[in-house]
Amino acid sequence: MAHLDDRRGTASQATRWRLYAGIKRVVDCALVCLAAPIAVPLGVLTAAVVRVGLGRPILFRQERPGRWERPFTVLKFRTMRDAVDGRGRALADRDRLTRVGRFLRRASLDELPQLVNVLKGDMSLVGPRPLLMRYLPYFTERERARFLARPGITGLAQVSGRNQAPWSERLAKDAEYVEHWSIGLDVTILARTVLAVAFARGALADESDAAGDLDVERGAVAQRRPDAAAQSVQKGAREPA
Repeated sequence: MAHLDDRRGTASQATRWRLYAGIKRVVDCALVCLAAPIAVPLGVLTAAVVRVGLGRPILFRQERPGRWERPFTVLKFRTMRDAVDGRGRALADRDRLTRVGRFLRRASLDELPQLVNVLKGDMSLVGPRPLLMRYLPYFTERERARFLARPGITGLAQVSGRNQAPWSERLAKDAEYVEHWSIGLDVTILARTVLAVAFARGALADESDAAGDLDVERGAVAQRRPDAAAQSVQKGAREPA
């Protein structure tokens, strides 16, 4: 897998983010340690609920692109059952999502294992949400600046409407975060996240309520405008080995 380098953002952005990443890493570890007395018992209780309600495995693991587009394994509590149709194909998410899973998603408890990702250095508390590996060819040049930062458990896009906004708006918010990062911005996003979780504002219990798949949306555009799409994919492929 080729990785993102400084050419993916402006030289000034890349230089700033070398410093920012170090600052955020220290703050992330400190905040996770402070939250541990609450987060650990809550995580154990949530794991027990998942074990009783859904069985094993308790955790959902999936490879996602992290900083510099390097893949890592994101962790979440499992919210869907393993159900297939008569042909052995997995049912749609809305048909596999359980009542327990809906509650965990509305309360954002399914995200608790990502605190382990934060401690490992794969993620940050705040940053662009880690998306799917197959989306990599479909980002614009500005949108690729997201990979200068570690992906976050929450982000500017999420507190500005979370997963209900169209892809173009969500990705623009991620780029805006990278371009204008400050400790104050992170504190604001964390505070707004706490409020959003407390009042279940903008939370999605069903992934089918989201904007859909980025590759499907932009792939359809590519079919209508093959020349422009080819240039976009070509830009996404210019990565050093």
